[in-house]
Amino acid sequence: MPGGYVCSASMKGKPGSDVRETVAGGGPLRKLFSKQQRAFYADHAPDGVGLDDLSVLGPIFVLKLKFSPKQLERRLVAELWLYPDGSRVLELSTKCAPSEAFQVAAETRVFLADRGVDLTGEQQPKTRKALDFFSAELT
Repeated sequence: MPGGYVCSASMKGKPGSDVRETVAGGGPLRKLFSKQQRAFYADHAPDGVGLDDLSVLGPIFVLKLKFSPKQLERRLVAELWLYPDGSRVLELSTKCAPSEAFQVAAETRVFLADRGVDLTGEQQPKTRKALDFFSAELT
């Protein structure tokens, strides 16, 4: 992002049960997570907030494309998040080792600028926008 960088992490896994069925039927959310994910949550969540206390937010329609431009020699991921109000967020991302972060950022900026991508637009992380959008609907 212009003016800064976003570091992220994820813990991937297959849901413990069918997501649609659980959400539609009001089943316990904890069943969607693996034992390892539930333990991680228990270690890091605020006291007194269990997985089943959380609210389901969404849905958001997401288009995702993984590609490796020859000129860049690394994989990029493009995600277009389409929100129910018609707004959208496009995110382009790549991964690298921490020791490569500044070099990779510089190379990626040059690659995008050479292709006419405006890097001065308003920046809004997609997850924060989603949380703000859907949490307003809960209240």
